[in-house]
Amino acid sequence: MLRSSGKTAKGTQQSETGFMENGVAPEQKECRRETQRNKEGAENVPAAPVQSQPTPHPPRIRPRLVFHTQLAHGSSTERIEGFTNVKELYAKIAEVFNISPTEILFCTLNTHKVDMQKLLGGQIGLEDFIFAHVRGETKEVEITKTEDALGLTITDNGAGYAFIKRIKEGSITDRLKSVNVGDIIEAINDQTIVGCRHYEVAKMLRELPKSETFTLRLVHPKRAFDMIGQRGRSSKCSTETKVSSGRETLRLRNKGMATVEEVPSEVEEEASCKVDDLLESYMGIRDVDLASTLVEIAKEKQNPEEFGRGLDSVLGEFAFPSEFVLEVWDAIHQAEN
Repeated sequence: MLRSSGKTAKGTQQSETGFMENGVAPEQKECRRETQRNKEGAENVPAAPVQSQPTPHPPRIRPRLVFHTQLAHGSSTERIEGFTNVKELYAKIAEVFNISPTEILFCTLNTHKVDMQKLLGGQIGLEDFIFAHVRGETKEVEITKTEDALGLTITDNGAGYAFIKRIKEGSITDRLKSVNVGDIIEAINDQTIVGCRHYEVAKMLRELPKSETFTLRLVHPKRAFDMIGQRGRSSKCSTETKVSSGRETLRLRNKGMATVEEVPSEVEEEASCKVDDLLESYMGIRDVDLASTLVEIAKEKQNPEEFGRGLDSVLGEFAFPSEFVLEVWDAIHQAEN
């Protein structure tokens, strides 16, 4: 009987399960064959259809908004576009009329007269015609503060000028026929206030000591021939007076792009007017755009406390007193109901 020497033929190696060919065990070789068959089978199976990605919509093309404008005292009609806030609007008007933007005091919509009910604020109707009122004569007026209140309501143009929006009948200022609605307040006792907001100017006037005589430097808007002798129309908020002549408005913003929005509803208009009246009562200012902002903030809040915190975060520089916040909240919800 032959004995095994434990050696294998040259070129082969023995494993526990059999012989390996070219370094591959039989079971590994079979596994490779199976893998190859599966691979070939997979190649013959039709590929699953690739789901096509939805075609992205092309970006919405922003409509080209073009507005017509004139100088209120008389000029040709020009076209302007491409502005997002009041300062840019003034710059565009100044460019087409070849004047400095600082010459423009304020703008009215659809009338060349100094009509504070048609004053341009933060919104322009898409069909509105813009009239720019420019600097006229400068005058200085001495006033003795014989009463606590001067009877002035202040607003501003959003570009650095505060001006008189209303003169209370029978007040100290009303008796001074040289002071008019639409006059820019350029200085108080030789202290320039150009660049101050309306609420800052109103506060300065309130804090003047009683019985003191002070000087206002005023700039009157240049007027057309048919406006000479008119004192200007005082403004009390009225829901009957609609500035916008179209159904949509261009909303100007200090930050970000201007947006096209629907004209505010009657309820929103009424609420804004009530808030504007409260601004005059508490702070001596009128500002329809500010009033509209307060209404917008209130719509997102559940109670007066949340509303107050919202005002502090967005309009903290005004430092609204708590009683004002409560009255505004009540006025807005009364209008809604």
